[in-house]
Amino acid sequence: MDLVTIYLVAIGLTFDSLAVSVSTGLIVSEIRFWMACKIAFLFALFQGSMPLIGWILGIQVKGLIVDFDHWLAFILLSAIGAKMIYESFKPEKREFDPTKFVVAAGLAIATSIDALVVGVSFAFVEINIILSSMIIGTMTFLVSMTGILIGKKTSGFYGSKIEFLGGVILIGIGIKILIEHLFDLNAA
Repeated sequence: MDLVTIYLVAIGLTFDSLAVSVSTGLIVSEIRFWMACKIAFLFALFQGSMPLIGWILGIQVKGLIVDFDHWLAFILLSAIGAKMIYESFKPEKREFDPTKFVVAAGLAIATSIDALVVGVSFAFVEINIILSSMIIGTMTFLVSMTGILIGKKTSGFYGSKIEFLGGVILIGIGIKILIEHLFDLNAA
């Protein structure tokens, strides 16, 4: 998988974190820089480590499914993308305090489950998993910090639209992987 695709995957995965971060900024408009850093770090930690965990799990079963791994990657990425698109239409609940560690950790885990599944699909393509996890974690931190700032400064109009776009990007990457394998475009 090329570096551009890894960045696109990272961007797609950060949309859940961005939507939650915007909501955090809306809910806690008086949030301080260091608290925002702590929340963004938790999101980045989980989002960056989940692909590695998923990749390790995927490597364990790779030999069993090598003949249809591209279909599995396509299905997993498309399912995650479809879930994100579906979630973008659900009304948000703002009855919690995201500055509490338990709440922030729960949000970090919830927004990184998709990254775990993406990590499983990474096992079926040629990829530098450590670099990919670092890129995903770094992008998540930067996007989460930006999201908290956006939430503080806006009415949060873009939150669901951002998650929708992330879903579309992940589905597009799943289609790209499928097409590359079906037409053997990597052999060139």
